[in-house]
Amino acid sequence: MSALWAFPGQGAQQPGMLQALPDAPVVQTCIEQASVALGEDVRLLDSAEALQNTRAVQLCLLIAGVAAARVLSERGHRPDMVAGLSIGAYAAAVVAGALDFADAVRLVALRGELMQRAYPDGYGMTAILGLDQDSVERLLADAEGPVYLANINAETQLVIAGSDAAMAKVAERARAQGAGCARRLAMSVPSHCELLDTPARELAAAFAKVEMRTPQVRYLSSSSARLIRDPGTLRDDLAMNMSRVVDWQATLVTAYERGVRLHLELPPGSVLTGLARRVFDAGQAIAFSGARLDTLDAMLRQEVSRDR
Repeated sequence: MSALWAFPGQGAQQPGMLQALPDAPVVQTCIEQASVALGEDVRLLDSAEALQNTRAVQLCLLIAGVAAARVLSERGHRPDMVAGLSIGAYAAAVVAGALDFADAVRLVALRGELMQRAYPDGYGMTAILGLDQDSVERLLADAEGPVYLANINAETQLVIAGSDAAMAKVAERARAQGAGCARRLAMSVPSHCELLDTPARELAAAFAKVEMRTPQVRYLSSSSARLIRDPGTLRDDLAMNMSRVVDWQATLVTAYERGVRLHLELPPGSVLTGLARRVFDAGQAIAFSGARLDTLDAMLRQEVSRDR
């Protein structure tokens, strides 16, 4: 059996998420490296006010994920597989050894800026719970205005992206058809749909100047739900994922089918852990946030001993 380290996407952010990381030298080094790469103190991005900005959110998610992974690495742990939901893919690529952390910081800063600039207001994302994919896609086919399927988080937990007006109408019809919840998310951009094709191509141009390496840990794409080893394919996966549907449900199934039985969610939050428990019925799912380090040590070492 093996372990998947999963990195959350936008929506998981929490004010103070960097301050909530373990008080360890490796964490401070990570924060300092990010600050040097950007030429600014990234600690200032971690407030409720600063996190209203897409760039700040994505940078803090990247830093939190990589810093927590480095804490575990110092304690002797290594993932067998990594995956990240949306922006989480960048932390996954860094932990897999495919992308330099400083390069990831600069690219994520640009990513956030491009996304925010493309849709400064009037757009976002809405979660629909209780309807399956076919039902949601039928609603989208009849929608008035730009709105698209964005995330498949579980069989009956999907996310749409588009204009506020179009999403509101789809949400109203979804509730009428029995959806248990149709809730606007804390997202100010319409991620994971064709509305972001142009900024994704701009990011791809910046990626062309950055070195990518073959992952040293199995990297699982949350867009294709497939393992990627080729650096060029991984470059495309990261650059273009903002405009591609996230199929997290299929990503988890792929991990499980390839022998993963421990799902560890890196900071912040525990939303991915709840989703994983629906798939990992014969395994375990736990979140770094809120867990004691010695508890994580025991679980990760248990998986290693089982593999042997």
